[in-house]
Amino acid sequence: MGDFLKWVRKGFGRKLTLLHAWNGWIVVVLALSGIMLVMNYWRGVLGEGRVWLKELHIIVGLLSLVPVVFYLLLAAKHWKQLRGKGWQKFNVFVVLGLLVGWLISGVLLWQFRAVGPWWSNHALTVHDLLTWIGLPYIIYHSITRTKWLKEPNRRTVRTEREQKTVDVPIHPAASPQSYLSRRSFVKWAVGGGIAIAVGPSFLKWTVNTLGVSLGSPSYEEIVTRDGNQLAPLPQPMPASAPPIGGGAKGDFRIYSVTPIPSFSNETWSFTIDGLVDKPMTWNWEQFVKLTRKVQVSDFHCVTGWSVYKNTWEGIPLKQFLQEAGVKTNAKTVKFYSGDGVYTDALTLEQAQMDDIMVAMLHDGNLIPSELGGPVRLIVPKMYAYKSVKWLNRIELIDKDHIGYWEERGYDIDAWV
Repeated sequence: MGDFLKWVRKGFGRKLTLLHAWNGWIVVVLALSGIMLVMNYWRGVLGEGRVWLKELHIIVGLLSLVPVVFYLLLAAKHWKQLRGKGWQKFNVFVVLGLLVGWLISGVLLWQFRAVGPWWSNHALTVHDLLTWIGLPYIIYHSITRTKWLKEPNRRTVRTEREQKTVDVPIHPAASPQSYLSRRSFVKWAVGGGIAIAVGPSFLKWTVNTLGVSLGSPSYEEIVTRDGNQLAPLPQPMPASAPPIGGGAKGDFRIYSVTPIPSFSNETWSFTIDGLVDKPMTWNWEQFVKLTRKVQVSDFHCVTGWSVYKNTWEGIPLKQFLQEAGVKTNAKTVKFYSGDGVYTDALTLEQAQMDDIMVAMLHDGNLIPSELGGPVRLIVPKMYAYKSVKWLNRIELIDKDHIGYWEERGYDIDAWV
C-alpha cells in the first residue's frame, strides 16, 4: 500500500492536472447524456439508442468515483498549496459534494427496483437539484479559471518549471492595470449570462418540484392550457370532486415520443375490436355516458419519479372486455395511442386486474392532453410506460405484442 501511495503521489502536479481534466470530461459526458435522456426531442430521435445512452450514462457515472478516490489520495499535499486560499478550498468542497451527491442519487435511480419508489423519487429530486446547481457552477468555474484569465502566480496546481518562474515577485509598474479589469468583467459577464439563461427554468423547476408557493401549481397550469376541445365535459362523481385521495402528491413529468396530440368531437373516437364477439366504437358524446368508477392509486415512472394518491375516474378495463366478449383464441390485449405511434400490451391474465382503468378524470378534472387525455390507460402495479396515453383503441389479438419501449430495451413485464 505504501508503494502504491508513493506511485500515486509521484509527479504530484502532473497527476493532479490530469485528474482535473479527466474529471472535467466525465462531467461533460454525464451532462450531455443526461440532458439528452430527459429531453422529449431526443426520446423520439434516439429510439432504441436511448437505452444504450442510458447504459453509458450509468457506466460513466460509476466511473466518476475513480477521480474522487484518486484525489483523496493527493488531497493532503494539495491542501497545503491551498493554505490561505479560502475560495479555492470552497471550490474543492463544492465539486466533491456534487460528484458524491450525483453518484449516490444516481446509484439509487439505477437500482430503483431494489430501493423502491419512495427512495428513487427523492433521489431523482436530489439528482435534478444538483444538476441545476452544479452545471452552471461548473460552467462558470471552467470559463473563469481558463489560463488566459488566471494569473500564473495564483494557480495552485503547477509544474516544477512553473514554480521556479512564477514565484519571482513582479514589480507593480510591470503589471498591466487592465488585467484585473478584464478578468473581473468576464467573470461578471459569464455569471450574469448563466443566471439569465438558467434562472427562469430553475425557478420553474423549483416551483413545480419542491412545491415552493410561487405562481400557479403546475397541475392547474396543465389543466388550464389543455389542447383538447371536447363537449360535453364529463361530470365528476362525488368521490372525484373533491377527490377521495385528498389530491395527488407530486408532479407529473411530461414525456412524449411524438408531438402532443389534441382532439375535438370530430376527431376523437374509442374502439374495442379484434378477437371479440361484439366490436364496439363510441364517439365522445356516447363515451361520456358510460358508467364509471373511482379509484385511488399511485403512479410510478420508470425514470424514478412518482405521483401518489391519484384519484382516477373511468371505466375498468375488465368491464370493456366483459361487454365486448373475448374470444377463446385471444391471448393479448393491445392498446393504441391516438398519437399514431405508441402501442403497448398486457396479457389477457394481466388485463383482468381490478385496478386497471381506462381513465377520463384525474382529481375531478378531465385528463388534459399533456397528461395523456382525454382518455388514458392506468396500470397502477406497473411502470407508466404501460399506461398508454391518448388511448383510443383496444384490440384483442392471438399473439404476443412488443410495445414501443419494450422494442427499445425496456422490460416487457413492467412490475413496480
